[in-house]
Order: sequence, then structure tokens, then C-alpha cells
Amino acid sequence: MLPPPVQYPRRRRWPLVAAIVGVIAVIAAAVGIVVVVAGRQEPGTPITAATAKPAIQEFLDALADGDEQTIARHTLCGLYDAVRNHDSDLALADMSGDAFRRQYKRVEVTSIDKIVYLSPTQAQVLFSMKGTPAPSGRMPAAAADERQAVAQVLAQDGKILVCSYVQRTE
Repeated sequence: MLPPPVQYPRRRRWPLVAAIVGVIAVIAAAVGIVVVVAGRQEPGTPITAATAKPAIQEFLDALADGDEQTIARHTLCGLYDAVRNHDSDLALADMSGDAFRRQYKRVEVTSIDKIVYLSPTQAQVLFSMKGTPAPSGRMPAAAADERQAVAQVLAQDGKILVCSYVQRTE
């Protein structure tokens, strides 16, 4: 007759499972750090009152001068170089410039009143501008008046682009 069978203790699997989970967690953390660091884009030109004012002035000057390419470059908001056909963008820029020139002969940005940051590279800028009204066919040009406007701006590739501009009504 044989002796009774001996009960061997079962192997504990939790240390192995814990080690595998730990290795996976370390790998996931490393990948996450790499993705976050690689995905961060520090703007070359931060959006401040000192950088937004000349960018907005450049855009308004382009509207007043009918510089369709500069208008389109701003309003495409960083996409201009990637777009293959600019015909519709230049036509829209031409219409925007015509509408602006019917209203103003020249505009000067007088102050940046407030900047609301949407992200490190995007902001909404409330600014004041003094505009010389365009002479109409029957009436002489009136004195310059000051108005406020809002511009959506984007910092990209070391430049500040004016993606949109809306004049506030008084």
C-alpha cells in the first residue's frame, strides 16, 4: 500500500501578476511622458499686447490697402501654405478689403484693451482703433472716430495671425 498523497502548496500567482502590471504601468507612464513632451509646442511669439497690436495693425493695413494675399494669409489662420488653390480665399479677401475701404480710409490701433487667452497659442483680443472714414461720393470725409473691435488671434510659426476681426457697434 502506498502512503497518502502529499498536498503541495499551490504557487502564488499574485507576485507575477503584480510584476506584470507594474511593468505595464511603467511603460505606459514613459510613453505618456514622451507624448506630452513631444506634443507641447511653445509658441515662438507669445500673444501679448506688444505682439498683438502690430499684428492687428498689419491686418487692418492690408484691408485698407487691398493686399489680398496678406488678408488671406491671416484669415486662413495658419493654413495658407497648405492650401493648394487660393482663388476663393483671394476673392473673399478682395471682398473684405472692398467692404473695409468703403467704411474707412485708414485705421490705427490705439490700444489693446483686454486679452482673453483660449490656449497658449490662441487669444481673443479687444482693441480700440481710430479710423478715418472713407469719403463718400457726396460728402467730405468726417473726423476720425474711435471704436472697439475684437480679433481672434493665433500664434504660429513665430507670427501672430488675425484669424477674424469683428467691429463692435457703439
